[in-house]
Amino acid sequence: MISVDQLVVSFGGFELFKGISFLVNPKDRIGLVGKNGAGKSTMLKILSGLQQPTSGTVAAPKDVRIGYLPQHMTVTDGRTVLEEATTAFDEILNIEKEIHHLNDQIATREDYDSPEYLGLISRVTELNDRFQLLGGTNFQAEIEQTLMGLGFVRKDFNRQTREFSGGWRMRIELAKILLKKPDVFLLDEPTNHLDIESIQWLEDFLKVYNGSLVLVSHDRAFLDNVTNRTIEITLGRIYDFKANYTKYLELRTDLIEKQKAAYANQQKMIEDTEKFIERFRYKATKSVQVQSRIKMLDRLDRLEVDEVDNSALRIKFPPASRSGTIVVEAKNLSKRYGHHLVLDQIDLIIERGEKVAFVGKNGEGKTTLARCILNELQHDGELKLGHNVKIGYFAQNQAQLLDENLTVLETIDQIAVGEVRTKIRDILGAFMFSGEDVDKKVKVLSGGERSRLAMVRLMLEQVNFLVLDEPTNHLDIRSKEILKQALADYDGTVLVVSHDREFLDGLVNCVYEFSNKKVKQHLGGIYDFLRRKKMESMRELEKKNIPSNQEIKAEKPKSDNALSFEEKKEISRQISRVEKNIEKVEEEIGLFEEKIAKADAELASGEITDHAIFEEYGKLKQQLAAKMEEWEQLQEELEEHKLKKTW
Repeated sequence: MISVDQLVVSFGGFELFKGISFLVNPKDRIGLVGKNGAGKSTMLKILSGLQQPTSGTVAAPKDVRIGYLPQHMTVTDGRTVLEEATTAFDEILNIEKEIHHLNDQIATREDYDSPEYLGLISRVTELNDRFQLLGGTNFQAEIEQTLMGLGFVRKDFNRQTREFSGGWRMRIELAKILLKKPDVFLLDEPTNHLDIESIQWLEDFLKVYNGSLVLVSHDRAFLDNVTNRTIEITLGRIYDFKANYTKYLELRTDLIEKQKAAYANQQKMIEDTEKFIERFRYKATKSVQVQSRIKMLDRLDRLEVDEVDNSALRIKFPPASRSGTIVVEAKNLSKRYGHHLVLDQIDLIIERGEKVAFVGKNGEGKTTLARCILNELQHDGELKLGHNVKIGYFAQNQAQLLDENLTVLETIDQIAVGEVRTKIRDILGAFMFSGEDVDKKVKVLSGGERSRLAMVRLMLEQVNFLVLDEPTNHLDIRSKEILKQALADYDGTVLVVSHDREFLDGLVNCVYEFSNKKVKQHLGGIYDFLRRKKMESMRELEKKNIPSNQEIKAEKPKSDNALSFEEKKEISRQISRVEKNIEKVEEEIGLFEEKIAKADAELASGEITDHAIFEEYGKLKQQLAAKMEEWEQLQEELEEHKLKKTW
């Protein structure tokens, strides 16, 4: 479908690609991976035809349609969300307009037997066939389904695009690309501005899509769920395996080990041969054997071990000074933007040493509350920081706030004080800015490089409470893993706003869920929260919340009388009954989820002509929601019975 042959890209004497070749085949799901700056975004630009290589060729059939979503895009204003999304169907709209025009002509003419009249009839028939083929009768339903899948609600459809933030406008562009149904998707970090629900919807869409996909993403779970082939760009070369990312890492490690073993065996053979030649070079009786071995070495295809890019982001945050036991406390906190209520009467406590996550849909107030904690926003209610709390903040747009006219070295030199000034180059080297890299202007850095530079600035601050808003959006997979380890080792308090489940897993011990203007605490890790919410696949955040352990304890009756044996026996019977009901409901939930997944696949195919399926789809969603609500009520009942048994 797309052929890449001996691709070379050079910048000022530096070769980014050194003769890369590969094919994008029909139905390939390719994950394009590599560290920041390896050339992933450049490769997508070349495949899309927006950038030309230094040498080499990229070829594709003329009728192949390519849909490209860049990391950063320019968008136009003047339309509503629905109008902008509808531009994806320009061909259908133009056909519809032409059909109306021709029908008007046919209605006013009376020369029924003339060649011109018959030509009009033939043209209308041809256009109607094309209209049906392109899905002209149901494209409005496709638009609604896609926009809602990406997190928009119906009341957003008639809002002007200029009213939305950059992340939401990126979703509009993504919707347009998905609706055009190209033969090849080229997606550069599509999940960066998506919430949990939208990521899951996009996963499901791409898994059943009939075209090809080349995906750049630093979301390991997303890559594993969507791709079936991995191409890693490293040190100007590529490694190509028919496997998802996790399996690819195993295969890549095995390949390197086999190369090392073969290389060691060959080197031993070469060494032994050279010793034989040196030993018997001047003995006439061995001259034939010596000459034979010399020729053998000349003809030998020398093995090499692939050079592995072991540069990595090594972060160690400085020791945190001791703060008070309570780091942040909010009581009855509310926040409005004009008439729009974002947070409504919330209570929250973060204690020293906790590592907590804010999760939920975009627009539910996660970043808003973080900015209230930073005292950047006015709010109603009470919010106070504990004794000696010093905050370090990494915002979603932190990398964009850097002065583009400064060099990497100057950016850090501005804030470094004291003895650390003598170690600036060492610190930058640990963040993969070495040699001439430190003299680069900020404006030429990639998004990931800017994020790393912003992280260096944060690391030099003496703080004991880190507030990180989507810190992993532009970090590569290895960098994310190392940052995660550094945060896990950090002895201060950490608050992370993130949708990256792999990053949060094993890092946080408390999850705050933002939903319907409220905040609910869930003790435990991110997957504990997801299991409790019946969200292993992250299909959806439920509207109702499970009571936290603190709330359950608050409901405990104030009685000093222990339960009798009979009472405990009765409670055990109740627990057994509820557990059986839960098991039954979970089976029913599984059936509904299978039906919905099947319906999702049918809807994503774009071949649905029977509108009854949309009605049935809505009923399935309602039935699933009812069963989920029943499951939650049973879980609450089970917790209450178990708690009574301990009294």
